[in-house]
Amino acid sequence: MPSEPKDPVPGLPHEVQAIRAEIRKFYRSTDASGRTVASVKHGVYAFFDYDNEPIYAGQTVESLSTRINRHLTNQRTDAVAMNVLDPFEVAFIEVWPMDDLVQGLSQDALSALMNKAEFTVYSKVLKDSKLGAILNEKTVFTTDLIELPPSIKGCIIPADIFPLRKHPDIRLARRAATIANLARVISERDVSDGLRVTLLTQARRLELLATERLRELGIGQAHDQKT
Repeated sequence: MPSEPKDPVPGLPHEVQAIRAEIRKFYRSTDASGRTVASVKHGVYAFFDYDNEPIYAGQTVESLSTRINRHLTNQRTDAVAMNVLDPFEVAFIEVWPMDDLVQGLSQDALSALMNKAEFTVYSKVLKDSKLGAILNEKTVFTTDLIELPPSIKGCIIPADIFPLRKHPDIRLARRAATIANLARVISERDVSDGLRVTLLTQARRLELLATERLRELGIGQAHDQKT
């Protein structure tokens, strides 16, 4: 009887390995000048779910790949630790490299430009959102909009895993669990108003997906006819 193939990373599920490999592949994506995402230090990023619905936006001046890794892998951020962002929900990443635009800027000018870039992306994804809301728990500084550099967007879920993770019943269970955990955090701590707003956004996301699932199964139509 043939032996079972050994997992190259003991204890780490194959699915997780495959997704992390796709993330690393995304980091090797290049812009028009040939610069890789992994080499970008200053940038703005946005996360999207399996329906390409925007769910989170942010900025970094330390390294795009480092910041994204903190959200999606084992280095936790406040957004993940507080149950604001579920890394399981992230299927697509879009980044706007800013390195070429920040050369020679003072610290104050750099901060101002990055805030403008973040607010521009934030405004863009809000406009594209079905709910007109994303999961950022902290207020994005309102400022002038700017012309953004060309973005790089990619899917981080392998093609064979994507349909499994996109299944609405799986995602409904994840969203319900996230809401419960976030509500528990809010009940136990002195939290910001933004975190309470995020709870509402999560609930609206759950309702939207549940409604679409009923429509997909024809349950909503049948219920409407009976009532």
